[in-house]
Amino acid sequence: MIYHIISFATGFVLDFFLGDPHWLWHPVCLIGKLVSAFETWNKTELSDCKKLWRGAAMVFFVLVLTCGAALGLLVFAYRIHPWAGCALETVMTYQLLAARCLETESMKVCRCLAENNLAAARTAVSMIVGRDTDVLDETGVAKAAVETVAENTSDGVIAPMLYLAIGGPAAGFLYKAVNTMDSMVGYKNEKYLYFGRCAAGLDDVLNFIPARISALLMIATSFLSGKDYNGKNAWRVWKRDRRNHASPNSAQTESVCAGSMGICLAGNASYFGKTVEKPTIGDTERAVEYEDIKRANMLMYRASFLCYVLCLLVMVLSYWQ
Repeated sequence: MIYHIISFATGFVLDFFLGDPHWLWHPVCLIGKLVSAFETWNKTELSDCKKLWRGAAMVFFVLVLTCGAALGLLVFAYRIHPWAGCALETVMTYQLLAARCLETESMKVCRCLAENNLAAARTAVSMIVGRDTDVLDETGVAKAAVETVAENTSDGVIAPMLYLAIGGPAAGFLYKAVNTMDSMVGYKNEKYLYFGRCAAGLDDVLNFIPARISALLMIATSFLSGKDYNGKNAWRVWKRDRRNHASPNSAQTESVCAGSMGICLAGNASYFGKTVEKPTIGDTERAVEYEDIKRANMLMYRASFLCYVLCLLVMVLSYWQ
C-alpha cells in the first residue's frame, strides 16, 4: 500500500510538471492501435445484431489484453524489487493522467485566437474535439475548446485519478481503454451505431459516479477561485442543466463550467457534415471569449488538485488503520 501511495502521489506531480513528452512512447496510443485493429470486424454487410456482438467481443478482448498487460508488467516489476514496481507504477500513473496535456493542447487554441489566426485556431481545436471545426467562427472555436476542457476535467483527469486510487494502474488502464474505445467507435452514426454501442454504454457506466464527483469538486473550487468564477451560479446551473446532453455524464462538468464563468455552452454542432441539434447549457450572460479557455483550465487544475489531496488523504488513512 505504501508503494501505491508513493506512486500515486509522484505520478500526479510528474504529469503536472512534465505533461506528455512527444518523444515518449504512450500506452494509450497502443490501445488506440489495438482498437483500430479490431475495427476490421465492423463490416458494412453484417446485420445489426452481428455488429453488436462483434463490438461487445472487441470490448472484451481489448480490456483483457490491456489489463492483463498492465498487471503482468506490474507483477514482474514488483517481483524484481519493490522499488522497481513502485517506479513502474509511478510511470503508469503519470501516463494515465492528462491534466497538463489538456492544458497544453487547449492553450494552443487560445494563443491562436489571441493572435487573430482563425485558421490555425480551427486546426488546433480539431485536434481535441470530434465535431467539424472548419465552420466555426472565433466564438465557436473558443466554446469548443472550453467544452473539451470542462468534459475532460472528468474523463482525462479526475475519473482516471479515482480509478488509480481505488485499483492502481490496472483499474486505471481499464478505464482508459474503455474511454479510448468510446472516443473511437462510440458514435451514434450509421457506421458505429451498433458496433460501438457496448463501448459507449460501458463508458457511460464507468463515468457515472466520477462525472458527478468532478462536478461537485468544480463547484467547490468555484467558491474559492476569485472574481472570475461564481460558485453559487455554478451550483444553480448544474442543478438545472446537468442532464442537457445525450450522454448522462458530459453535461455534469460542462454545466458547472458554464455556470461558474457565466457563459453558454453546447447547442447545435456539426458532425461529419451533418448538424446535430443539442440543448444549450448555461446562460448567455456574455459571449464566450478566448480567455475563457485559460479560465476553464484553471478550474480544471484546482478541481484536480482538490481530488488529488482527498484521494491521498483517504489512502493514507486507510494505510494507517
